[in-house]
Amino acid sequence: MPTERTLSTAEHRRTIVVSSAIATFARHGFLGTRIADVAQHAGISPAYVSKLFSSKERLFVAALDLCYTRIVEALERGARQSEDPSPTGLLLGMGGAYARLIEDRDLMMLQVHAQASTDRPAVAEAVRRGIGRVTDYVIARSGAGAADIQYFMAFGQLCHLLTSVDAFSVDEKWADVLTDSLRHSKAAHRARLAAEQETA
Repeated sequence: MPTERTLSTAEHRRTIVVSSAIATFARHGFLGTRIADVAQHAGISPAYVSKLFSSKERLFVAALDLCYTRIVEALERGARQSEDPSPTGLLLGMGGAYARLIEDRDLMMLQVHAQASTDRPAVAEAVRRGIGRVTDYVIARSGAGAADIQYFMAFGQLCHLLTSVDAFSVDEKWADVLTDSLRHSKAAHRARLAAEQETA
């Protein structure tokens, strides 16, 4: 009878460290974060973190890899929960799932800091690898054409930008224009959640 795999102590600590790295790098950026800061957040000694990751850059790349894994997992949930199996319906489901995911600003801001640090070859490669994973998943799962995939990815970047500057709280024409469709998506999602809670 198969049993659920149990993480070793080292694997468990590594997971804790990388998750803490996401939160710490998201708040302070690559240059503003020390190994000691990540260690403090994780509740693990700096020496142990340095044993797991020989440099801050390698820790940053590991955090970025985990960030993109969580993005793909969110897209999987969105596609699975979509009631419309068409390419358009699946893209809408995945887009909604991603919008909800980046309400956790840590994942969003880590990507922002990573894009600002692509002068480092290892970081640039990690960003390319992550974008490739996300795009490959969306292509395979949705079955949508190239133009629709391009629009989906571009819309995600717009969502990033508007969320990072909190454009949804700005009462100006430019913000109204750029956030219009996103506001409707968020309102629909909140209404659906409220309806589910009432019937639960």
